[in-house]
Amino acid sequence: MRPTSSESPSAGAVHGQGRAPLPRQYVLFTFYKIDPAWRRLSAEEKQKGKDEFLSVLEDRMGGTVMTHTYSTVGLRANAELVLWRIASDLEPLQEMTARLLSTGLGAYLESTDSLLGQTKRSVYVDKLNPEHEESRIYVRPAQSKYIFIYPFVKTRAWYQMSKHARQGVMDEHIEVGNRYPSVKLNTIYSFGLDDQEFVVAFETDHPSDFLDLVMELRETEGSLFTERDTPIYTAILRSFNEAVEMLG
Repeated sequence: MRPTSSESPSAGAVHGQGRAPLPRQYVLFTFYKIDPAWRRLSAEEKQKGKDEFLSVLEDRMGGTVMTHTYSTVGLRANAELVLWRIASDLEPLQEMTARLLSTGLGAYLESTDSLLGQTKRSVYVDKLNPEHEESRIYVRPAQSKYIFIYPFVKTRAWYQMSKHARQGVMDEHIEVGNRYPSVKLNTIYSFGLDDQEFVVAFETDHPSDFLDLVMELRETEGSLFTERDTPIYTAILRSFNEAVEMLG
């Protein structure tokens, strides 16, 4: 699959020359799998562990960590719970994770993947939506029913091209993305912070639209410069309580 990157469909905005830098957000997607032993515990012990876990989620580190929960139960072999968290600093994200793992439920959770990055302005211009630039600095989840998340890495050849040449390739990429207004793209930059270069998270209520978008993007010139865009996680938005209950 060769869809998009930070230089993706609905992404794209000109880099602010001479403007004061805007504060960025840290964005973390964490994927958990439950130990099967959890399901063999007594109902009372499980409820106690769930209540402890939910208490940490609901507190959101005193409201400093925006938190959304998704379930991958039955959709992915190596993950059953996804936490999408956003904060202005790294420390609350780390401390919240430590608190979650110290709960009765957390003792049975294994983190099978973690994707970390920051928001920032794109260096590319979305000529169809030039005002999109400022919205890139702050992640505002649409809370659509479905989300598709994956790490993204460009080839080194991409970065050897001139900015003008890359903008030309991105014009086509952006145009294709704008044909699918039902799909919202969130692009996170990971350079130096994690293994990938970008994390992309597509939100939509219509998975078929996302599938069609990805197929169409494969036919663009930009897809030639994709080095890696897996693993891909398909998840369903759930309330805190629903996501926890689905663990068994």
